[in-house]
Parts: sequence; structure tokens; C-alpha cells
Amino acid sequence: MTTDAFDLDVSPEHPVDEAAFAAIERERLLAAIAALPADLRAGMTGILVDGRSYSDVSQDLGVRQSELVRAVQRGKAIILRSIAPQAS
Repeated sequence: MTTDAFDLDVSPEHPVDEAAFAAIERERLLAAIAALPADLRAGMTGILVDGRSYSDVSQDLGVRQSELVRAVQRGKAIILRSIAPQAS
């Protein structure tokens, strides 16, 4: 199971081009996560940087797994929008 896998059927509120997101260089991703609002940073760091499971991170943060999934989707969408103008 990959770190992006989760066992919930959560409809994306913030559709993300996963291929474009996966192409973001690690250092750029880390900087973009650091610039996110505090309520998104912990989940994004746990899932995308530390490679932890949604279940594990949601338990540590005290949020429902579905809330974490939506927060990660929202964070990914924000990051893609923030770097899109810089992409060539």
C-alpha cells in the first residue's frame, strides 16, 4: 500500500493532477508544505514527507481519517496552484 492509499471512499473536493503533483521536486515540495496554513501542514508532512499512513496520522492529530484525506487533497491543490505559474 502506498502512502497515498486510504481505505475510505472520499469524493475529492479539490481535484488534483496527481501526475503534476508527483513531479514536484522534494525540496520545492518541502518549502511549499512549510508555507501552508498550520491546519494543513501537520497532515501533509505526516503523509507526504514522513510516509506515514492516513490512519496513523489521523489518530495522532485526533481527526477523522476522511477529514485528513480532504485536508491533504486541499493542501495538494493549494501547492499546485502556487507553483503552476512558475512551471515552464
